[in-house]
Order: sequence, then C-alpha cells, then structure tokens
Amino acid sequence: MITVKKMQDEILRLKKEKDICILAHAYQSHDIWEVADFVGDSYGLSLKAAESHAETVLMCGVRFMAETVKILSPDKRVLLSNPQADCPMAQQMGPDQIRKLKEENPGFAVAAYINTTAALKTVCDVCVTSSSAVTIIRNMKQKDILFVPDCRLGAWVASRVPEKNLKLVKGGCPVHACISPDDVRTARALHPNALLLVHPECLPEVSALADYAGSTTGIMDFAKKSDCKEFIIGTENSIVSHLQFACPDKQFYELSKNCICHDMKLTTLANVYQCVCGNGGEEILLPDDVMTEARRCLDTMIELGG
Repeated sequence: MITVKKMQDEILRLKKEKDICILAHAYQSHDIWEVADFVGDSYGLSLKAAESHAETVLMCGVRFMAETVKILSPDKRVLLSNPQADCPMAQQMGPDQIRKLKEENPGFAVAAYINTTAALKTVCDVCVTSSSAVTIIRNMKQKDILFVPDCRLGAWVASRVPEKNLKLVKGGCPVHACISPDDVRTARALHPNALLLVHPECLPEVSALADYAGSTTGIMDFAKKSDCKEFIIGTENSIVSHLQFACPDKQFYELSKNCICHDMKLTTLANVYQCVCGNGGEEILLPDDVMTEARRCLDTMIELGG
C-alpha cells in the first residue's frame, strides 16, 4: 500500500534522476498537476517541452498532444502516459478527406484545429488553437478558408472575423457538444450571481449566452482576475476543481455534470509513476516525412499567431 503523497514524492525523485520533463494538460487531475513541470493547453505545453533541456518528455494528455510535442522536439524521447488516451475529435477526419475537400473547393486554404492528428496536419496550410484562431484566421492572406474539424469553434471564429469566408466542416468535441442552452438556464437559476464562462467548442447557442467565451487557459485567467466571486464553468469539469484550488475565496460550479472527457481521465497518477519507473507509457514515433510536413503547418501557426 502506498499513499498519493509517497507516490508523488517518488515520481519527483525519479523524474529528476532520469531527466524527465512531465507535461500535464489542464484537464488532468490535480494529483498529476502537482508532479508536473508544466501545466497548460496542448500547444503551450509543446513549446515548454521544446524549451526544456530534458532528454525525455512525458505527456499526461492525449495522443495528438504527444505528437505535437514530438514534431516540435524531434530529438527528444516523447512518451504518452496512457497509450489508450486519444481524442475523439482528432479521429473524425483523415488526410484523404482533406484532399477531397481541397479538390471540391479549389482556391481554399485549410485551417486545422490543433486537436488533429499529425498525419492530418501534413495536408493542411495552418494550425490554430482556441486562443489563437481569431488572430491567425484574420492574418491569413486567403479570404476563402476551410476550417476543420470543429464546426462550433469555426462558427465562433467566423462571427469574429466576418471579412473571411469560412466554410465549416461538420465535426467537433462530443464532450463540449453535450452542453445545451437548457443547462445554461438551469445553472443560472441555481446560481443567479455567477458569471458564465464557456469554451467555444460548445454549441454556438451556448456560447452566445456566456459572459465570456474562450480557451481553457482564457477561462481560468478570467476567473482568477475577475472581481466576481461566483462562476459557472462551461468546459471539462476538472477545471472547476482546479479553480477551487487556485481561488479558494471564490465559488465555481459545473455547467453540466456530463462535461467529462473520459480520454483525459484515463491517465492516472499510477500511470505517471509507471512511466518514470520505465514500465509504462508509449514512445511516440513518427515518420520523417510526417514530421516535416506537420511541422510546416505548426510553423505557419507561429508565424501568423505571434
């Protein structure tokens, strides 16, 4: 029998001994946050990994995030803490579908949400994140743009960049899609003094009812800096508990009890422990051509997003 604290202490000891950088996505549990070197969104974590001098990077998140780390840090050994942790949205489209869409829409550039596979990124023109999408789409030289795969994020971006012609492709996050306007009405009735903060992966009619819509990092920053004392959180429910730790003088409520990413929840502290012991995880390996072409897509994101 081992306690959480003892397992965390052993992880901290082993990661230092073995030169391992641990990345934890914001949707991971707090016990994993506490042993991570960096916590944040997928793209921000990949940049931190590239800056790290560690020889091995352990991603506590889902597969496309580990792939992004490998693309930006090709010389590092990159591990995915739980090999079964994937992203349903990332699996909704493949390279052949993008090629077909480009044939059917000549002259359109393709902007891909970063929540996509490395293989799909090879046939796209630029990647975007939820926090950078508006800036990147606005800075693209093309007026006609195919936005894949999240049509709800795409609709949110299109409403803010009306000068562009965004053609949306049906797809998106099934977890955020489960939140309905009825959930908003119920939550506001229960917590009339709370501000509603939602992720733009939610349905447009949900985002339209929010006091703030933005990325996970944006939601957390807004709540921390706001003078308001109560918040309804419309993104993965782990953010509620993280904000409760960060702001114990404030109250946070789930917008929907169903907004839970089961893929994110697959990763446990025990998975992290096994990985630093050398007995778990999966090393991420990508073909050289995929690395090169997917990197082009990410480099364009950096160029246009600043």
